Amino acid sequence: MLKDKKYLKIGITVVKAIIFIFMIGFIICVCLQRFSNNKISIFNFRMFTVVTGSMEPKYKIGDVLIAKEVEPEDIKVGDTISYLGTRNSFKDKVITHQVVGIEKVDNKIYFRAKGLANMVEDPIVSSDQLYGKVIYKSLIISFIYKIVSTSIGFYLFIIIPVLIIISFEIITTLVNKEEKRRTEE
Repeated sequence: MLKDKKYLKIGITVVKAIIFIFMIGFIICVCLQRFSNNKISIFNFRMFTVVTGSMEPKYKIGDVLIAKEVEPEDIKVGDTISYLGTRNSFKDKVITHQVVGIEKVDNKIYFRAKGLANMVEDPIVSSDQLYGKVIYKSLIISFIYKIVSTSIGFYLFIIIPVLIIISFEIITTLVNKEEKRRTEE
């Protein structure tokens, strides 16, 4: 019985640690990218959230995409790229669209890109605008993002669980101190 209780405590501690590490890692990734304006990648990966319907039905609003920095030569027609827009309505915005053409001029690579739902191509994209090639759509992080982005979801899935974890830790600490005090008497 005592041995089972010990394993239960270890199991709960491991689960809490995994959840805590995941939450901290996610927060660090989001903060690094937001505050650096996506200039910093983490191990050559960046995370982006789809904010328009230009890539539907492939990517929907709220989907979280993982892009990997790759050499411009490795990008092919049909790949989805994320890049920093420099002109018109694209200026200073991260755009994620599909490559529809590639041109080489004086040893420099330029991409023609377009959203799947768009009728018109984007302004020409130079290789120095690239953030990376989209390699993964995270269903779990997308689901979490869609829930947490609402105020009710934020309170239900962030604030309340954090308060429960903190309360549980305080209660556990107090109970352990009381047990220790009683065994010393």
